[in-house]
Amino acid sequence: MNDQVLVVDASHNRTDGPVRPVIEVAVGLLIAPSGEFLLTSRPQGKVYSGYWEFPGGKLEAGESIEQALRRELQEEIGVHIGAIHTWKEKLVDYPHALVRLHFCKVFKWTGVLQMREGQRFTWERLPVRCAPVLPGTVPVLEWLTAEQAG
Repeated sequence: MNDQVLVVDASHNRTDGPVRPVIEVAVGLLIAPSGEFLLTSRPQGKVYSGYWEFPGGKLEAGESIEQALRRELQEEIGVHIGAIHTWKEKLVDYPHALVRLHFCKVFKWTGVLQMREGQRFTWERLPVRCAPVLPGTVPVLEWLTAEQAG
């Protein structure tokens, strides 16, 4: 885990005051046998709409990271995932929220991708071709690059 907080758009006011609750988010890196990974666009009406990210979502009360990731990927993109490999965390300070992203690698899933929130998807390799990439996604791309180099 990287303890350093990623501050996004530092010049913008934070909307939820000086004492900010941390929102826990489960994020899935769906990695195909070819090595490609799935990125989805943020839907219209959401903050950073149109930016590319790894799919996932907020933990609900009482949910584990694994439970949230399974639920979110079913709800958002219509797939049932196999084993979850917890990987890294990153605390990201966006103007609208302070989020702790729990990144998990997923190598097996069933179902056909269905973009149930009107988002788009792309299978990518490094370096990614899609833009813009959500700031909280950038460290993941750096970690993946470091893994490939290692």
